[in-house]
Amino acid sequence: MSEWLWQSAAELGRGIGSGAIDPVALTRTYLEAIDAHPFRDRIYARVTADRAMAEAGAAAERAKAGLRLSPLDGVPISWKDLFDSAGVATEAGSALLKDRVPSSDAWVLRNATALGLVCLGKTHMSELAFSGLGLNPVTETSPCVNDHEAVSGGSSSGAATSVAFGLAACGIGSDTGGSVRIPSAWNDLVGLKTTAGRIPLTGVVPLCQKFDTIGPLCRTTEDAALMLAALEGGKPADLTGATLKGKRFAVLNTVVMQGIRLEPLKAYQTALDRLIDAGAVLEELDAPEVARAMDLAGPLFAPEAYGQWRDVIEANPGLMFARILERFRGGAKVSGPDYVQAWLELEECRATWNARVARFDAVLCPSSPILPPKTERLLTDDDYYVTENLLALQNTRVGNLMGVCAMSMPTGVPSCGIILMGKPMQEERLLRVAAAAEPVLRGA
Repeated sequence: MSEWLWQSAAELGRGIGSGAIDPVALTRTYLEAIDAHPFRDRIYARVTADRAMAEAGAAAERAKAGLRLSPLDGVPISWKDLFDSAGVATEAGSALLKDRVPSSDAWVLRNATALGLVCLGKTHMSELAFSGLGLNPVTETSPCVNDHEAVSGGSSSGAATSVAFGLAACGIGSDTGGSVRIPSAWNDLVGLKTTAGRIPLTGVVPLCQKFDTIGPLCRTTEDAALMLAALEGGKPADLTGATLKGKRFAVLNTVVMQGIRLEPLKAYQTALDRLIDAGAVLEELDAPEVARAMDLAGPLFAPEAYGQWRDVIEANPGLMFARILERFRGGAKVSGPDYVQAWLELEECRATWNARVARFDAVLCPSSPILPPKTERLLTDDDYYVTENLLALQNTRVGNLMGVCAMSMPTGVPSCGIILMGKPMQEERLLRVAAAAEPVLRGA
């Protein structure tokens, strides 16, 4: 049964549907694997074993009766520790929220539970979700699956590693500036950032609500499509017949190639070559509005984050990791008029971008210009921390600023992903493109 730990969520769901997999045995297998794993406490903040077994038992009864609620009914998944779960602490990786116990589940957790998914527990994350590195000296820092001495990416660090280490079939995370896509890329997973505003954030600990989004970190595009439907309580995208023939991709050059290291560059170039060989049409794209939007990131993200958390932070600033505290407090330096003006300018950038990319099926760029940085060096080398922290979210932030949906896909090279950016609220279309690209990018 250990092979179940490495199957996709969709495969497990089909196994349950055929009667080959018992949801109770499946959930017990995951719980035993979690408890036996040396990184258990660096990945999971809390394991909800009783809830998981109860939900698995109910799923097993439905399967026997032929009354399954969804294709993923009975499949065990993990939840980032910013999704409220009734009666279980939700602390968002911060000592500021220690022992915060919500009375009800987040909207997306309720939906997933109603469709039969099994909640294994809550995963570690960057403090209050405000870092793309995944470094968290306050609670725990999850290790990268490809380099245990390196960070796993953030802020959905435990969400990614719960899947990468075989301790969940899928992890649910959030993405404000890259927090689903960076840990997905560095741990060789598929990560879907949804369009801001598509999925309600009710019961989700906020960072920047104008940018906050929810999305799955999983093994395949099929899993991403099924999980999006589960989170929304809707129907999954139809991926049948997806093809790359005649698909047009823009290869973004503006900003995203700055500072790129050799390994991610080579992996990206190989990925582009594979897409061309498979029949896709690629066109170089320069988009000055991206550079303009990136300059607006400072006046937009930090003020909203600090405005959200200022009173809580300043009541006990000593409880925070100094680097994250400094980043939050940077929001106090931006005036109200400057914040409003930045949003007006960003809306102009988005309009220009949408017109520029309208004829493409997706826009491409490397998921990250760097590989996962070493944990110990981040803690001891200030210059290294600053450099790597800035580069980590450089490319993913484009999708957040432009207000689009986006996916990070594995390239077959460890910790090197490629991003496909779609159009606002067109996740289903993007998922079809990704489904066609997936085997090509993996070199299958």
